[in-house]
Amino acid sequence: MGKFIAHTLRGGANPPPVTLLYHRPTLLDDFNAANGSISLTHTNGAVEERSGFDAELALPLRRDLGMPYEVGFNRKRFASLASNDPIYNVIVTTKAQQTVSALESIAHRLTPESTILFLQNGMGVIEEVNENVFPDPETRPNYLVGINSHGVHATSTCSVVHAGHGVMSISVVPRIPMAEQTQEKTLDPRPIYLLRAMIHKPLFAATPIPPTEFLETQLEKLVVNCIINPLTVMLDCRNGNLLANYSMTRVMRLLLAEILCVIHSLPELQDTPNLKTRFSPERMEKFVVNVARQTSENISSMLQDTRRGTKTEIEYINGYIVRRGEEAGIKPVMNYMLMHMVVGKEQLISREIDNFTPFV
Repeated sequence: MGKFIAHTLRGGANPPPVTLLYHRPTLLDDFNAANGSISLTHTNGAVEERSGFDAELALPLRRDLGMPYEVGFNRKRFASLASNDPIYNVIVTTKAQQTVSALESIAHRLTPESTILFLQNGMGVIEEVNENVFPDPETRPNYLVGINSHGVHATSTCSVVHAGHGVMSISVVPRIPMAEQTQEKTLDPRPIYLLRAMIHKPLFAATPIPPTEFLETQLEKLVVNCIINPLTVMLDCRNGNLLANYSMTRVMRLLLAEILCVIHSLPELQDTPNLKTRFSPERMEKFVVNVARQTSENISSMLQDTRRGTKTEIEYINGYIVRRGEEAGIKPVMNYMLMHMVVGKEQLISREIDNFTPFV
C-alpha cells in the first residue's frame, strides 16, 4: 500500500515531494538498485514506472538500548543513511502491530505541526501510539485516519500491482475529544495539506468524512474483518468458502451477535441516532455476506500472514472487540477464543517454518 500511495502521489502536475522510509538497509539497497523508481501495474495490465522519490532509513528501535536494532547492524552506515530533518506529513501503511515501532524510529522528527495519516486495518492503534510514543497531548502530532478498499499487492521491493479499484475514506482526529468541543471547532486546519493531497488524486477515490461518520464506517469494516479474516484462517480457505455452509453460517451469526452487543455499548456512539438501525443484525449479516461474495476468490490478508508464519493483526481486530467489551462489562468469549486460536496457529506455523524442535 505504501508503494501504491507513493507512486500515485508523484503523478500529475506539480506533485508533492515524497520520501520513502525503509526499516531495513536491504530494502534501501533494492530501491537504489531500481534507480529510485517504483513500478505500478494498473488494473488494465498497463505498467507505469515513476521516479523522483527520496529514500531514507528509519530502523525500528530497541527500547532497552535506545538504538536501532538489526543483526549485523552497522552504525556508521546507519548514520549516513538516516536523517534528523523534521517530517511534516507521514503516511503509515505498516501492519497495525508494527506501528509503534515504526513511529518510534522517527518520533524525534515529528512536532505538533506534523500530521500522521494512519491507513491500516484494525482499531486501537492510535490509543497505543498515544500511550507509547506521544503521551503528551501538547506535543503530539495531528492525526488523520483512513479506510482503504483498494486491492494491491507487492511483487518486489519497488513494484506493486493494483489488483482492484476501491475507495478511501479519510477523517481528521480531533485533538480535543468531540464531547468537549463544539462542531465548529472539530476540524483542525493543520492536517488539511495532507488531506487535500490525498483527495486530489482521482485514482485514490478519497473522500473526507466527519469523525462520527468515520467511526461508524470503520466499525462496519471491523465487523467484516472480525468474521471473515479469522474464520478463513481457521478453515484455511478463500473468503467465498464461508458461504452456503450451514455450520459456518451458525458460527458467523453467533460471532456477529457478540460483536454487535459490544458496538451497541460503545459510549462514543450513544448519542448516534441511527446506531441500532445501522448496526442491526439483519443489516450487518447482509453486509458481511456481500463482502464475502464480492471477494469470494480472495485469500484474506490474515490467512496470507498466517501461511507465511508472520504475526497477524488479530489483536487489533477481534482483540479490539474484546478490549472494548471488557471495558463495558461484557465478556466477548467467542472473540477471545477466536483471537487466541489465530495467535496459536500463527505461532505453530512460524515454529514449523523455523524447524522448531521442542525440548522434553
